[in-house]
Amino acid sequence: MREVCVVGAGWAGLTAARRLHAAGRDVVVLEKARGPGGRCSTRRQEDFAFDHGAQYFTARSDAFSEAVRGWKAQGLLRAWNPRITVFGPRPSDAGRSPDERLVGLPGMNGVLKHLAAGLDCRFGVRVERLGRNDGCWVIGTDASGQEVRARYLLMTAPPQQAAALLSNLSDLAPAVAKVPMNPCWAMMLGFDQAIEADFDAAFDNEGPLAWLARNSSKPGRSGEAWVLHASPDWSGWHLEDDAASVAGKLLDAFRQRVPAARSLQPRVASAHRWRYALAPEPLKRSCLSDAGAGLVVAGDWCAGNRIEGAWTSGMASAEEILAWG
Repeated sequence: MREVCVVGAGWAGLTAARRLHAAGRDVVVLEKARGPGGRCSTRRQEDFAFDHGAQYFTARSDAFSEAVRGWKAQGLLRAWNPRITVFGPRPSDAGRSPDERLVGLPGMNGVLKHLAAGLDCRFGVRVERLGRNDGCWVIGTDASGQEVRARYLLMTAPPQQAAALLSNLSDLAPAVAKVPMNPCWAMMLGFDQAIEADFDAAFDNEGPLAWLARNSSKPGRSGEAWVLHASPDWSGWHLEDDAASVAGKLLDAFRQRVPAARSLQPRVASAHRWRYALAPEPLKRSCLSDAGAGLVVAGDWCAGNRIEGAWTSGMASAEEILAWG
């Protein structure tokens, strides 16, 4: 029997797990991926590294800014100052440019690896079923039928996945299931030669792409690596296309924006589908809780799509559980 089981080793899950651990609680973290990060992951392929999920983050609140200062002092974060351009008209709801764009070192999951250190994190473990027995949670996984029992459960999976697992187990499930999530196709390009471009990052408001970035322009990176994000609409229209087909289409779109790449063949051209990337309408709540069941549901889709929102949700989740005694 564990005191708290956290499902998901992204920003919300690991922030909560670290806070609970610091308060002396017995915590286990289950994560289906091979390491921490969630959508704040870095993929390495050939000799290249790609931040194929979250590209950077900002700090706005006093609490998160204080945490950021500590991570900077530990060498886990640095500011990224790219040359940025915009294709197409700027959306009317676009906010002001941030004072500072922050990236993790050596990849975007640098802080998360730090948060995971010393915790009981079990990677490569997919949660497949949930149950209740004698007032505790029974978490069934794909790891040879392994079960974890815990007094409290913190779910940080995307809302559709969380709702499916919680069906008939909590009154929170229907509300969680109603939170929509937009998909995003990400494209990773690695070239053997430098590409001439008059920008390091671009917001694209026309065509299939929403974002282009020379990943190797970030601190601590090297090589000629680019990451592209398709727009939510385009990603939705092509959601079930095979990755090779998507890669070809997004490479063509990249060459339209970066003419110097038209005559070059990338050594790496790989597409990755984020099925649950961003919530078009976050709940604007720090987390959802069911005290009677000992359950908290959290994530960036609760408190906002930014990494700061996920951190805020994780901290609030931990405080909720601590208040239960």
